[in-house]
Amino acid sequence: MFRGGYIYIMTNVHRNALYVGVTSDLKKRIWQHRNHFYKDSFTDKYNIVYLIYYEGFDSINEALLREKTAKEME
Repeated sequence: MFRGGYIYIMTNVHRNALYVGVTSDLKKRIWQHRNHFYKDSFTDKYNIVYLIYYEGFDSINEALLREKTAKEME
């Protein structure tokens, strides 16, 4: 079974907030953001629903390392 990981960047309709995240199931995680699955979270508060970028990795650890570098660039 493939257990890779993804880093992804999402934004809202106004494009004035960015969210950088990491997951092993991109499709499920995007659904959670768009449906406000986690109430009172950053993505819920700022209505982060648009996926603007993602990268796939062979392992979740690689994705976590990439997320760290992406957040340093913010």
